[in-house]
Amino acid sequence: MNNIILLIIIFNIITFLLMGIDKFFAIKKHWRISEKALIISALIGGGIGSLLGMLTFRHKTKKLLFKIIIPLSIPINIIMYYFIIKNT
Repeated sequence: MNNIILLIIIFNIITFLLMGIDKFFAIKKHWRISEKALIISALIGGGIGSLLGMLTFRHKTKKLLFKIIIPLSIPINIIMYYFIIKNT
């Protein structure tokens, strides 16, 4: 179970960093991480990291899709985590 919790933490750190990297590259006018990739990473387990990244880096906060899906991904993640931990 400790390994699963560690993986959850690592994945949320990665999604947090993805938001920061995308914001950095948006400022520098470089290539970008697709919105689809950011949303999928939130939905498959990184909702908390994505939300914290949005707030910390003030990134994608005006996009309606992100304002709805990222907060909704957190309860989805919690339910998913519950079943993963319960079945291990």
